[in-house]
Amino acid sequence: MQIGLVGLGKMGYNLALNFKSKGFDVVAFDVNKSAAERISKQGITTAPALSDMALALNGRKIIWLMVPAGHVVDVVLNNLKNYLNADDIIIDGGNSHFKDTIARARDLEKMGVHLLDCGTSGGVNGALHGVCTMIGGKREIFQACESLFKAISVPDGYLYCGKTGSGHFTKMIHNGIEYGMMQAIAEGFDVLHRYDSELDVAAVAKVWNHGSVVRSWLMELTQTALEKDKNLESVKGIMHSSGEGKWTVETALEMGVPTPVITMSLLMRYRSQTEDTFSGKIVASLRNEFGGHEVEKK
Repeated sequence: MQIGLVGLGKMGYNLALNFKSKGFDVVAFDVNKSAAERISKQGITTAPALSDMALALNGRKIIWLMVPAGHVVDVVLNNLKNYLNADDIIIDGGNSHFKDTIARARDLEKMGVHLLDCGTSGGVNGALHGVCTMIGGKREIFQACESLFKAISVPDGYLYCGKTGSGHFTKMIHNGIEYGMMQAIAEGFDVLHRYDSELDVAAVAKVWNHGSVVRSWLMELTQTALEKDKNLESVKGIMHSSGEGKWTVETALEMGVPTPVITMSLLMRYRSQTEDTFSGKIVASLRNEFGGHEVEKK
């Protein structure tokens, strides 16, 4: 199967390598020429322009987008329209708002082009070795691409969620839960740190990850971050957000569903913009560990 890939950022770059390792023929494009040059050295075919990428694909085109949510997605889609044919498939693997996804799918459907929305989780390491994917769109279009999702995901790590928008909706809720889990870990380690600044909190994270109720990948990443920098003294406790937590809270409010933990974790991220806390250092470091998000250094 031939795949067009737009976007060679932290996730897209590793996804390209994941596709290649599973036997897919990848043609990639990124406006960042240095990213394209780097991936070409890994044996991935690159195109100098978006149009060249689309024209290089034979037969029914399948194009995976891995670009930032929002306006960039619309720009890419509007440019691609000139090179798409009826029955071609676009897969948006980024963190687009599910309402935007529904509107884009309706627009593309006028041309007979199909859109699958794919919530993609697992961080940069997962992008390379196996992601968790949540897919929305027409079932028959998902089935046409199922072998792709199965190949790049961990075992039992892909799910057809249903109608258009449901993949991105599911990923949005996933990220909202992630906010709450990270905040709980961060607050607990803040209390440990204040109790005794000499306590080996990395060792605490390690022992908790062996048999305790709170063992998890996030706890592993907490251990890793603390082993790299005891007490995270070089990191500012400023927690940025991608927008998914905010969308989760807004949607919950629209539905009348109480989400106090997720809401408070979102507010704590805003609060971190004005105060440097140890809990903020934990969340900032966790986001860096799993997603490669930059941290602000002191």
